[in-house]
Amino acid sequence: MKLFDTIPTERPFTPLLDTLDSPAALHAMSTEQLKRIADELRAYLLYSVGVSGGHFGAGLGVVELTVALHHAFNTPYDRLVWDVGHQAYPHKILTGRREQMTSIRRYGGLAAFPRRTESEYDTFGVGHSSTSISAALGMALAARSQGEERRVCAIIGDGALTAGMAFEALAHAGHVNANLLVVLNDNEMSISENVGGMASYLARILVSKPYQSMRENSKKVLSHLPGALELARRTEEHVKGMVSPATLFEEMGFNYVGPIDGHDLETLSQALRSMRDLDGPQFLHIKTCKGRGFLPAESDPIGYHAITKLEKPSDPETASQGAKKAAAVPGKKYCSVFGDWICDMAAVDERLIGITPAMREGSDMVRFSQQYAERYYDVAIAEQHAVTLAAGMACEEMKPIVAIYSTFLQRGYDQLIHDVAVQDLDVTFAIDRAGLVGEDGPTHHGALDLSYLRCVPGMVVLAPADEAECRAMLSAAYHHPGPAAVRYPRGTGPGAEIPSHLEALPIGKAESRRSGKGIALLAFGSLNGPAAEVAERLDASHINMRSVKPLDRDAILAAARDHQLLVTLEENVVAGGAGSGVNELLAAEGVQVAILNLGLPDVFAEHGKPVELLRDCGLDADSLESAIRQRLG
Repeated sequence: MKLFDTIPTERPFTPLLDTLDSPAALHAMSTEQLKRIADELRAYLLYSVGVSGGHFGAGLGVVELTVALHHAFNTPYDRLVWDVGHQAYPHKILTGRREQMTSIRRYGGLAAFPRRTESEYDTFGVGHSSTSISAALGMALAARSQGEERRVCAIIGDGALTAGMAFEALAHAGHVNANLLVVLNDNEMSISENVGGMASYLARILVSKPYQSMRENSKKVLSHLPGALELARRTEEHVKGMVSPATLFEEMGFNYVGPIDGHDLETLSQALRSMRDLDGPQFLHIKTCKGRGFLPAESDPIGYHAITKLEKPSDPETASQGAKKAAAVPGKKYCSVFGDWICDMAAVDERLIGITPAMREGSDMVRFSQQYAERYYDVAIAEQHAVTLAAGMACEEMKPIVAIYSTFLQRGYDQLIHDVAVQDLDVTFAIDRAGLVGEDGPTHHGALDLSYLRCVPGMVVLAPADEAECRAMLSAAYHHPGPAAVRYPRGTGPGAEIPSHLEALPIGKAESRRSGKGIALLAFGSLNGPAAEVAERLDASHINMRSVKPLDRDAILAAARDHQLLVTLEENVVAGGAGSGVNELLAAEGVQVAILNLGLPDVFAEHGKPVELLRDCGLDADSLESAIRQRLG
């Protein structure tokens, strides 16, 4: 295997890879040819991600696995179901999208994750983790019902396996005895230390046809002897358990094999070919290295989970774009505002507890986890548990803060209602990635949180216009004696000066930013920026609403009294969002005034840069002005 210490800036020479029009060509290749394909695939992956940016380390770690899977399985007739999608870049390269890879995550380009509408090889759309086993099981049971001989394989990472959903699917698969192969891509040491010659040797024996034949024939013979079959089963289980973590998965009904070296193409291909034809639930445990083949990523797998595209200083256009980009984002990242705030608040309140579902770096809790390790809990990819864990802590007079992405909180929604809100517990939700997040696309856009939070009784929902408000709103939510959420966007703010104090903004009080005539813009959160521009152009009033729930009743009634048209602006779907709340308030008060609700349309927004998506959704300043003028006739 070729090792890289820098990312190629020119397209690498990949003669064998370039001959592949479909993965079917891999079926007839020798082991040596497959190794060449893996080397060329890794080189091309490094190059293409360097051009486009995107998820990086996970894909490098599954190059050999991806080649072996498409070599062993008859895709797309056989189904490969990838978990999360971070690891699916090599799969995309092998399935007819090689020359499009440099467009990945770009507006109009390839999606960042597997997507059913993009390729017949993408059998299940995915963005969040831990869905693969459930989806693959559904496909396997459907094939059984249809009398199809197709095989189904779910590829899941050791991180994704921490979610309860994955274990629910494993338990069900064992119960229904489905023909399903689960491949555990374990790139950490969290499950087993037993990686070595003996474990690999045993794994080869366990998947060999002579062993499987002997296993089945022995069952037939021993089935006639009282107690012998159970004794043989226990003996086999204990022998396997001595060198592998088989017991858990065997008890769930799976035939466990592994762990084996996920970068040993010959052993891996042999194991997959053998297990593909076995009936019943099969579980293959492989060990891989995240970032494999790129030395900086191997030594820093977290830092190289994803990268931005390489900038070429020698390219004047690229350098110019980089300068413009730097000039356009003077503010501090909202997640960094939260990261500083939680450390400052923890210093003055010993009851504060920080909880995150595997988003320590993304939510900027690294410093908090180091300074307040005894008050920091990373619950892994278990959003439901994170919310109910916080509820339990709140029952004991602690002050838990759940730092979570908007779309990930959707998974914990039942717990937010049943375990937190119904009991009116003091839990603060710091909701990151609200609104249009950009290149990760529809599975990651925080487009629904205002709608699904606003309808929960007793819930306080705040949306800051800038970094200073974000800090003050976090304090307000923290001191509120019940469930409260602060939702803020991805990326940097407009550059407001951030105070060092922990004073809270009053909940439910709006701020008038400009007085105008005829039109009042009621802006929530991130859309205060374009609202300020539009207000100047139209000589309109501009009100920063700040609080989505409760709304500032007095401010809304005053705006309705003094203006002919109210325009609500939010980076959330219009249906059930903040604007709907304004409509409901006016209707309840019996106030009749012209009102225009502007927000995200009733579609799932595509991937691309936020500025492109805001324009497409009609939420940039020019589009907002046009929509208002059209309403005015």
